[in-house]
Amino acid sequence: MYETIDRHLLAGPPSGASEAELVDWIAGLEAVKCTAEAVQAEAGVRLEEAVRTRQAEAGVPARRLGEGAASQVALARRVSPEKGAKLLGLAKILIEEMPHTFALMKAGLFSQWQATILARETACLSLEDRRVIDYDLCAPGLNGEPARAVSMGLRQLENAAKKLAITLDQESVVARAANATRDRRVTLRPAPDTMTWLGALLPVKDGVAVFAALDQAAKAAHAAGDERTRGQVMADTLVDRITGRSTTDAKPRIEVKIVMTADSLTGDADQPAMVEGYGPVPAAWAREALNDAEVFVRRLLTDPAGRLVAMESRSRKAPDGLAEFITTRDGGICRTNGCDAPIRNIDHVERHADGGTTSAENLQGLCERCNQAKEALGWRARPGPDGSIITTTPTGHTYISPPPDTWAPDPPPGLSPAELRLRDVLVAHTLAA
Repeated sequence: MYETIDRHLLAGPPSGASEAELVDWIAGLEAVKCTAEAVQAEAGVRLEEAVRTRQAEAGVPARRLGEGAASQVALARRVSPEKGAKLLGLAKILIEEMPHTFALMKAGLFSQWQATILARETACLSLEDRRVIDYDLCAPGLNGEPARAVSMGLRQLENAAKKLAITLDQESVVARAANATRDRRVTLRPAPDTMTWLGALLPVKDGVAVFAALDQAAKAAHAAGDERTRGQVMADTLVDRITGRSTTDAKPRIEVKIVMTADSLTGDADQPAMVEGYGPVPAAWAREALNDAEVFVRRLLTDPAGRLVAMESRSRKAPDGLAEFITTRDGGICRTNGCDAPIRNIDHVERHADGGTTSAENLQGLCERCNQAKEALGWRARPGPDGSIITTTPTGHTYISPPPDTWAPDPPPGLSPAELRLRDVLVAHTLAA
């Protein structure tokens, strides 16, 4: 059977291929991988059906029908039996409950991991609500536009699914979150070169607060001239504070930002809130979290749709207030397609030297690697009128980063704050380290 596979792409690009041809080859192979994963899923479901039929004909009790199918999938795919069972379970969900997601996979536009994210974030919903999200994110537009999910990075996709799930059935999401706290734990696994991976599964407010405390320690050390890297300081601080290897009398105050509308804060509405560094959370959860903390409200303005209002500066470097605005607007995540790294730099989309302004429309949050990459020879970028970012690589390939939910143009001139119905929305809640 393997002889029937088209070997064109698998043979590799020809010698002397141009940069553009090499990029096309990589993209083509990625599409082949996605399609292959979809066909594997389909084959796995049909395998289980065949196993169940054979076992039923042999008189196997109903409760045991299908036994061994997941193990066969695991052996064929060279993974553990547990992983094989998860892959088979995912395959059945995609084929039976999420047809648009599965269609994107078969078309080579969606990976198995992307499909896993959607299945995971909709697991607590009814079949009808799950299908609503499947359609909203993965069905093509009425005029043949690509599905929304295709251009989303992994974090964007996860956040979009979470936000829709909260909107459709907040009660189920809150209930699942309450049950999930029972699974909190700390794990340890080996890493190369006599190192270990220490991990902790924590409730979101605890996890974000821990990371923020370590990040603050790294910034303080850098300001004091410490030559260690940010990661080294964070790791050392974690060990110091847990083991008591070194202690300090002063406990830093850690700010965890929760972005929500005023109506949701007061309980008059239940629009999803956003925890910077994590993603969408139910409004009910946010209100409960804020009740347990020392709270202060930082005033930022939104338009009637709840989107943050843009700001502008004449300087080349974004002022602190504008830089914080961009970081919050972009969700704390690098705007580059597929990059989920935290924002480290606020940079111009269209270069300042090329006439780009220091305004909210022409600024983006980037990680250090992406900020450096866009300065390489032949890279160009420009902001779209809807808040998207259009990046062109040296090979001429174009990638569009969709705007964050909170993006908004400057408010129309002449309208007063009252006419715009601006509201307080950014709540910062301070936790002791």
